[in-house]
Amino acid sequence: MVVTPPPFTVTRELPPYTGVLAVDAKGFTAEPGGTHQDINQLIPRLVRQAFEAAAIGEAWQNPLFYGDTGDGLAIGVPTRLLPALVHPFLAVLQHVLAEHNAGVPRGQPVIRLRASLHVGPLPVDPDRPERSGNGTARNETHRLLDSDAVRIMLDSAQPTITHVAAILSDRVFTDVVRAGYTSRHPDHFIEVAATVPGKSFSQPAWLYVPEPSGSLLAVPRFAPRPTEPESAAGPAAPDSGRAATGNVGGRQPAQTGELRIRSNAGQAANQVNGGMWQSRGGRH
Repeated sequence: MVVTPPPFTVTRELPPYTGVLAVDAKGFTAEPGGTHQDINQLIPRLVRQAFEAAAIGEAWQNPLFYGDTGDGLAIGVPTRLLPALVHPFLAVLQHVLAEHNAGVPRGQPVIRLRASLHVGPLPVDPDRPERSGNGTARNETHRLLDSDAVRIMLDSAQPTITHVAAILSDRVFTDVVRAGYTSRHPDHFIEVAATVPGKSFSQPAWLYVPEPSGSLLAVPRFAPRPTEPESAAGPAAPDSGRAATGNVGGRQPAQTGELRIRSNAGQAANQVNGGMWQSRGGRH
């Protein structure tokens, strides 16, 4: 067995930069236990269909690494394929899930997925894909996938229309989207601070929804403001009428201001404040 020396004791070669895709099923644990095995086997089949339809089936057939997470998966791909994973893969995955869910009998679970994309140095072994690819970049991919930002985004969409919500690391957004290597414009993405409750993790990231619906289509400047009591100094100054400041397409996040989005399911309002998503609702 090869023993890796402790960190900071020797100089070693940097592993190759590897693209990482992870997906996770919304509401998996809420489904009856008797359905979990079927869902576990169904997710890879649907993701494989999307890989093949997006003309990147080679990455699925010969992954740099692969891991089953029970309610999802993680797969390593060559960095040259990251642009295709941003688009058309995510849009194709939305289409594949929409077609599948349209044919699901009433009462049977539908599949809606969160997806995350990241890139970083990872030790890979294509001959043993199930036993390689472990490292910080892979861990961060799963943290992004579990962040409130992408959870809220999928929760706030109409469940019969929006089947995929994705989150990209800032590195992927910078190197792939902003650099113009994919056919999605930077303004298709929304910058957020990705955080996971109970975890010491916070990174800038970018949300993307191939088929937005429901509350995702709301125009923030037209949303009613909550009524606030007048202060002793008198009534508040009238609204200037300016549009809410966003942080889309590489512009700097707003330092002030607040955007509230209420989901169609009537859950507690989800809040974006200074670029940070905060959820007061339950996790799904």
